Amino acid sequence: AFRRDYPGFDEWFNKKADDEAYVARSDGGAVLAFLYLKREGEDENYSDIRPPFLPSRRLKIGTFKVIANGHKLGERLLKIAFDNALRSRVHEIYVTLYRRTADHDRLAHLLADWGFEVHGSKQSNGGAEEVLVRSFEPAADRSDPRRTYPYLSAKARKFIVPIYPAYHTELLPDSILNTEKPESLKDSKTHRNAISKVYISRSINRDLRPGDIVVFYRTASGGPGHHTSVVTTLGVVQSVVTGIPDGEAFISACRRRSVFSDEELLKHWNYKPSMRPFVVNFLYVYSFPRRPNLAKLRELNVLSDAPRGFEPLSDEAFQRILIAADVDNHLIIDQA
Repeated sequence: AFRRDYPGFDEWFNKKADDEAYVARSDGGAVLAFLYLKREGEDENYSDIRPPFLPSRRLKIGTFKVIANGHKLGERLLKIAFDNALRSRVHEIYVTLYRRTADHDRLAHLLADWGFEVHGSKQSNGGAEEVLVRSFEPAADRSDPRRTYPYLSAKARKFIVPIYPAYHTELLPDSILNTEKPESLKDSKTHRNAISKVYISRSINRDLRPGDIVVFYRTASGGPGHHTSVVTTLGVVQSVVTGIPDGEAFISACRRRSVFSDEELLKHWNYKPSMRPFVVNFLYVYSFPRRPNLAKLRELNVLSDAPRGFEPLSDEAFQRILIAADVDNHLIIDQA
């Protein structure tokens, strides 16, 4: 598939053989996804791109190929690209793309969802490629946070919410704890790969809206919560689904981005009919380099006890979490 879709692939691959790339394979060894990234400086030659790029620091997605298999591998590779762009402090991300097949069209639509726009075209040996560009200047679109992912607005509301250990690393695999075994995450599951995920809640507070920031609090395991409960992850609310009429609609709202099977979802729906669950669609933004536990959060006057449902955080408390967790301060944008 790679050789068919990319003219000159073998020659290009041999030139790049010593460089790093990200590859996902099936159990049988077939390549399902391939991502090659290249950081470019202000002296890069863009004479083959029309209209020409202005000098800038960029991350080029040199090759982005995903076999459609329903496992959200495209989102997983995009998160890798965004993480690299954040670390490299680039101003733009771009990709060149042939538009010859249904796979190419699917990829173009995925990129558009995440803020990429058509810039122009590039002439290569294989013909004309479309050039798609995504600004990576700090900005935060609270109405559709995908378009400015992974940046968050400092003016957004902040919440902290608990997540049980049994579901934490299934839903947030990059936030795996040092005490957990990564081997358990080797098989590909849709909810692990997706950036856009589902959190199911019976929280009394259901007043969430797009752009709200969420801090995930992994509840106690293997010891007292004072020491073993930790904050691990930043997310941002994409949308909220309340007033769900029945179990079928609930399953439909959660499918493929939740850690639960359809049967487990139905059990959640029927568990407490007087307080039906609602669904929070959120983007998985950032895993904390350091994981402050409940003892530390109490010391910082962030929490007095473990949260129950979505509990508001003051701007000051949120800032204390960011400092204690050693969060990259470029993520939070001080804008409306």
